[in-house]
Amino acid sequence: MSTDAVHSGRQTPTRTAEGKPRHLYEVDVLRILTFACVIGVHTTSHTVATDDVPLNALLGLLHFTRLVFFSLTAFVLVYSYTLRPRPMAQFWPKRFLLVGVPYLAWSFVYVGSSWLLDAGRRGDVPDLVRTFAEGVVTGTSWYHLYFLLVTMQVYLLLPVIAWLVRRTRGHHVAVLAVALVLQLVVYAGYKYFPASDAWMHGYQKQFFFSYVFFIVSGAVAADHADAFLRFIRVHRHAVLWGFAGVGVLTLGVWALQVGLGQSLYAAGTPLQPVQVVWSSAVFVGFLAIGARWADRRRPGSPLARVVDYGSDRSFGIFLSHPFMIWILLYGDSWLEQVVPKPWLTLVTYLLVLVLSVAVTELFRWTPLSVPLTGRPSLASRGQREVRARRRAARAGTGASSSDSSSTPATSSAPAPRVSPSPSPSSSPSAEPVEPDDALVGETDDVGRRPGR
Repeated sequence: MSTDAVHSGRQTPTRTAEGKPRHLYEVDVLRILTFACVIGVHTTSHTVATDDVPLNALLGLLHFTRLVFFSLTAFVLVYSYTLRPRPMAQFWPKRFLLVGVPYLAWSFVYVGSSWLLDAGRRGDVPDLVRTFAEGVVTGTSWYHLYFLLVTMQVYLLLPVIAWLVRRTRGHHVAVLAVALVLQLVVYAGYKYFPASDAWMHGYQKQFFFSYVFFIVSGAVAADHADAFLRFIRVHRHAVLWGFAGVGVLTLGVWALQVGLGQSLYAAGTPLQPVQVVWSSAVFVGFLAIGARWADRRRPGSPLARVVDYGSDRSFGIFLSHPFMIWILLYGDSWLEQVVPKPWLTLVTYLLVLVLSVAVTELFRWTPLSVPLTGRPSLASRGQREVRARRRAARAGTGASSSDSSSTPATSSAPAPRVSPSPSPSSSPSAEPVEPDDALVGETDDVGRRPGR
């Protein structure tokens, strides 16, 4: 990561004027938008009619989610690790506690629920144990949990990823080009030459090398975080026009593949070459939207509180939302009988969102918060102390935050307007945060956050 701005006395996308790391609110927005689309993917795939052209086209567009999240996860990992390097003996236990424990817990919830509802298997404990063990090893306990399995593979590979980024400085464009070509070749094999990956027996999505370009590009972007986020801001309009243009291209490829005889669903599957380009465009496009928000964010405003809340609860919502879909659509679903298609997709999406938020909020206040949401319980002593510090910080820094948020940063280039965080010296009670506490694609603990 570039350090020129640390001692420059001016604010940058990643640093305050005092050289302190600032919270990346643009990443909060990226994460929330992508999680919202994850729910959209799963809800639509369960409710769309096989002959519904518009919804299947939308589903093809929404399949960017897994690829964007692996870029985001690598970005946050390398960015956090650069800010505060730690021995892996300290790093891995914390990461695997906050992701591995929820992975095991929700694997058991989904496998156990399926086992209980199957009259032919219920009571067969060895079958339950075997199914659970297989699901944990293969990431197949439920259709979304492979994401956590791959994320943990990325955690294990962090020393290699950091070494690669460090050793290839000055050649990162070449590294990205090689990774991109490799990714396109791999996805072309997956999509158009099914015999090429038959040896994987359908487990392509469970391995990190299926996402090599996204992991490498996220890590390289983190190494150039300040310049990368500044570029996003300076060229925001071009980034957003590119985002829209690639979206049209993706729909065109989908339509072409349908015209060549593929089913409406198969034409939009995620592991295909066009998704590499589309997902990359979504990553920078959502970041551009997030940067716009971050530069105009008013600490303590209702919208800021909503975004902060969504960012904090997003991982728990990701874990639980397929269970809500299952409940709503199980068997002879009353919902399907009452709501006709295509409205069923929209109604189910809204109900799943509300139920997932409610369940996540409930879990956050129980001792099961870590295994079920990947977050410490809000009722714990530590969390009560955090909230007390935030209230104190709000009282002490509200005025200065309000004043500073309207002052643009200065720079020699067309400057991004970044709302500064309060100086630690002027905000002694502001909550100290640690970069390595970030979860899947989360930067909640990078930099100092103003009281909310």
